Amino acid sequence: MKLGVVGLPNVGKSTLFNAITKAGAESANYPFCTIEPNVGVVDVADERLDKLAALYHTNKIIPAQIEFVDIAGLVKGASEGAGLGNKFLSHIKEVDAIVHVVRVFKNDKIIHVDGSVDPIRDIQTINLELILADIDSATKRLDKIKKQVHGGAADLQTQKEYDLLNKILDLLKNEKPARLLKCDAEEKKIVDGFFLITSKPIIYVANTSDELDEFQLEGIKKIKEIAASENAEVISLCAKTEEELINMPAEDREMFMQELGIDHSGLDKLIVASYHLLGLISFITAGEKEVHAWTIRRGTLAPQAAGKIHTDFERGFIRADVVKYADLITLGDYNACKEKGKIISAGKDYVVQDGDIIVFKFNV
Repeated sequence: MKLGVVGLPNVGKSTLFNAITKAGAESANYPFCTIEPNVGVVDVADERLDKLAALYHTNKIIPAQIEFVDIAGLVKGASEGAGLGNKFLSHIKEVDAIVHVVRVFKNDKIIHVDGSVDPIRDIQTINLELILADIDSATKRLDKIKKQVHGGAADLQTQKEYDLLNKILDLLKNEKPARLLKCDAEEKKIVDGFFLITSKPIIYVANTSDELDEFQLEGIKKIKEIAASENAEVISLCAKTEEELINMPAEDREMFMQELGIDHSGLDKLIVASYHLLGLISFITAGEKEVHAWTIRRGTLAPQAAGKIHTDFERGFIRADVVKYADLITLGDYNACKEKGKIISAGKDYVVQDGDIIVFKFNV
């Protein structure tokens, strides 16, 4: 699962990406520093794994992971090819969700592509370019099926596509993202097949300085208002501080965070929020050999979850013995959970929940 890190040039995208992945993507004070997208895979912070590792006396922890893609900065006119527009749009279509970095801090030494810092204008610039790109895509798709529908030759599926495209275009032409379209599960599958950029879920990252002032606080407030209107999320952090923090030795980092009075960095919060934004959860397998978090989509049934470990597990699925994380930690070990009746014997119709600790039974 991929998240695309996007934003105008010089808003801190590559700095944030460096902090997220420690990948050392080039970060410089000029537009289009990032041309080809950088890709990094990161661990999803999960304190449950550490507690389970202590319980099972194992040092091997395999966390869930998520992939971030640092995409070239976008400018006004990108939907018509300005800047690196075509390259940007082709890359962003390949990701599953968007992390939109918005600069809210002022710094005369860091040039803004539009000459001044205005978070709302910047959001509107990018969102409009994405909307224009989607209008173009949706219109072309609509034109392909229009003759069938008007001529009475369209099947039920084509008619549904036609109706949904018209609803989406109504939204887009009113400068609203396609993700605001209200639809049922069947319609959502059809909409997903349109591969529209603005239908992707989004997190806005308000990139601040290390000390907040009134200008930044007001900017964050306005970003939250925009996010609330389009079913998006907001996280604020200082990308530069996060980059410095992640490059500290672990002991110094922990001490520094204690001085700041924080348990989790802004990056940890962003990574966890991004994971959930994609509709992902983790189930866990645990023992003396290792504690392993496995990534699945919310709503996955037990046999398909078993298939994440090995296809044989799914093919020969018999049942899943499930214990809730809280019960295992409270009672102290698996046998105690068994004695207290806390082990669920789950069949093929069991929907796996986040944090379930599972032993799969199978036969092939």
